Parts: sequence; structure tokens; C-alpha cells
Amino acid sequence: MNKKYHIITYGCQMNEHDSENLAGMLEALDYEHTDSPEQADVVVMNTCSVREHADKRFFGMLGQFKKRKMKDPEFIICVCGCMPQQPHIVQEIKESFHWVDIVFGTQTIAEFPNLLRERVETGKKQFCILANNTEISEEKNPKRMHPHKALVNITYGCNNFCTYCIVPYTRGREKSRTLREVKQEVISLVHDGVKEVMLLGQNVNSFKDAEGNNFAALIRALEEVEGLERIRFMTSHPKDLSDELIDCFRNGKKLCHNIHLPVQSGSDVVLKRMNRHYNRERYMEIVKKLRAACPDITISTDIIVGFPGETEENFQDTLSLVREVEYDSAFTFIYSPRQGTPAAKFEDQIPEKVKHDRFDRLVEAVNQCSMKKNAEYMDRIVDVMVDGPSKNDPSAWSGRTDTFKLVNFTSEVPLTAGEIVPVRITETKTFSLDGEKVTK
Repeated sequence: MNKKYHIITYGCQMNEHDSENLAGMLEALDYEHTDSPEQADVVVMNTCSVREHADKRFFGMLGQFKKRKMKDPEFIICVCGCMPQQPHIVQEIKESFHWVDIVFGTQTIAEFPNLLRERVETGKKQFCILANNTEISEEKNPKRMHPHKALVNITYGCNNFCTYCIVPYTRGREKSRTLREVKQEVISLVHDGVKEVMLLGQNVNSFKDAEGNNFAALIRALEEVEGLERIRFMTSHPKDLSDELIDCFRNGKKLCHNIHLPVQSGSDVVLKRMNRHYNRERYMEIVKKLRAACPDITISTDIIVGFPGETEENFQDTLSLVREVEYDSAFTFIYSPRQGTPAAKFEDQIPEKVKHDRFDRLVEAVNQCSMKKNAEYMDRIVDVMVDGPSKNDPSAWSGRTDTFKLVNFTSEVPLTAGEIVPVRITETKTFSLDGEKVTK
């Protein structure tokens, strides 16, 4: 009987794709996946360092595995991802979580099979952290979460050094793959049944390979891939969003009419302290150009409240920006200091009570915009790519529009993941749409 593995993933789509690669490595070693960590012989915890909440969840769950480890010394616990790239985290694991067997970082993921073999054969703990690797690890054979859509890394690391962000310190400096390599991977994925790709990077807009191809050139190249239906990407940095890329939204046939464009704050004062390299006026100029080029484009964003020094007036600037843009959705965060970042040392930290009050008001404003934007879909017929049965209603189906709207709908006939079907919207909600498949 093959041994079993279970992977717990925190954080962004890049972490999800890392977990797909880890799953592929484990299955190449004849491990079988299990949904239950209690039944697994190997548990891998793929961590995120962006928010304090993720840290707490990770350490809480890691502590739960202690009893299992004490009863079964052959049970293997692995910690990887962004958190081990921070020396103080590695030290804390060594001192307080001594039952952890293997620790490796984002830039040493390719070493995982060797680390696991060494741990099994020798029984010795394995630590493999390389903070400044200059090479891009070769893409492995990932076990994809969905047969019809795939995550594709195009850049690794980040050069932006926003004052609140730990990513440049955990994932290293920015490196791009080549256009040719990415296109070939997408062609292979399409041959394997993939119809939609999500291009990933901390800042996809700054993609530039050794031959001088930029991100817009990559999008145009992927538009040529026969059989590919949809192209998505995230995340975009406003400072690098070019008119050439906006033209891709205007002229492209496969680039989805949706963009995630993190703003973080509506205040120029706060944006400058965040080291974001754009101001409110520049951001709004981009939004207007996007909507002029692609009138039905949907826009989501990231917003941080309670950044050090943020005044009530600064926060009101953020609220007014939300209402001016009318975002389709937003990931909203309460600022939490990340050890090793400049903002963690700023003296004018905001009291927790004030941060939570602003957060609640921000969420209310965002939800009002989301409801309004979704209401525009009422009675419309939209094309939905089927993901599978609805999580909340097994008798219904679930999928996404080109504009990334989540649609739960009924169908009189069975459907297949990846199929694109017409759906009439019959009800709109804050976070999703309901509908019924239209019979042609």
C-alpha cells in the first residue's frame, strides 16, 4: 500500500501553484493524496507571510500535529513556503516546534524530493533555505487542481519593496521566464485539456525576458495558441501597467475582461509612505483607460486600512476612491506589521480599535459597490465556463464568466468541466450570481 500525503496551503495563487508542484513531486515518489491530514504519512504545510492572521493559523495548526508525532515518530511534518525564508521563523521552528522534520523555502522547492528521501532513509531533520538563489527552478509535473484550467508562473520574486510587504525578502528579487518557455508550457497544457490559464507573478506587468519580450508581447503570443479559450493574470502593479497592455484588452479575443489592480490606499500621503510609485490621479487615469478600451471590464483590488500614520482624512480618501472606481470586489486587509519591513519600524502605528472600525466601514462600502455592479447582470445571458457542481448545492453547477463573476446555475442536462455554456441570470447577490442554463 502506498503511503499518503496531505498538503495545507496558505496564501496566494503562487502558493497554490507551488502546492500543485509539490503534489506532483510526491506522486512521482508513489505517495497517494488524502483529504485527511490524520490519515497522511506526510503532511506539507505551505505557508504565507503576507498577513499576521496566516502566521497565527499556521502556528496553531502546527501545534495540533504534536500529539500525532509523539505517537507516531514515522509521521513526517514538512514546512515550506514564504515563512521559512525568514531567519527568525526558522529559529522559532527549531526551538519551539522541534517535531517538524523538513523545512525548506520558496526557492528550494525543487529539493523537496531529495529532502524527503534523506529524512526517510536517515531519520535526520532536513533544513534547506536559500534566500538569494539566482536561478529559476524548473517547472515540475504539477498535479493540477482542475483539469480545464491551470496556474502558470511567468515571474518569480519582486523588486518593488513596498514598505509594508515581506515578499521581496521571502521570494527574492524578480526573475522572468522566457516568452518561448511560457508559450510552450501553455501549448502543452492545452494539449492536456486545459482551456483557461492564469498567469502568475508578484507583478506580472514587469515581465521581461532575456530577448526583450514584455508582458503585452506574451499576451499576444498566447492569443495565438489554438484551443486556448481564456487568458487571465494576476497580480498587476499600477506603476507598470502600460498602454500596450491596455490595448490587449481592446483587441484581444482570449484575454478575459477582468483585472486585479491593487490600489492599497486612496490617499497620496499613504501611497507615498507605502512606496507604491503612483498617486491617486495616475491610478484613476489607468482605470479610465481600461474602461474606455474595454467597457465591460471588471476591476478588483487590494486595500489596506490602518497603515502607520493613516489619518481619518486619509481613510476618507480611500472610501471616496472605492465609490469613484466602483470596484466589483476587493480584498480588504487590516495592516499588520511584518518583521523585517520598513513599515514595522514606523513609530505612528494605528491603535487596533481604530483599525477595526475603519475596516468595518471599508467592507460596507466595498460590499455596496459589489452589489451594485452585480445587479447590472440581472436578466442578462452570459457565457459561463463550468467548473463543476456547486459547493453549496450539489444539484446546481458553478462557474465563472469572462469577467470573473461567480455563477451558480441549474441545468437540465449534465455538463462537463471546461464547457462554456449560456446562462440567464435570475438573481444577483453581493458575491455571486444565480441563473439557469439557456437551452439553444
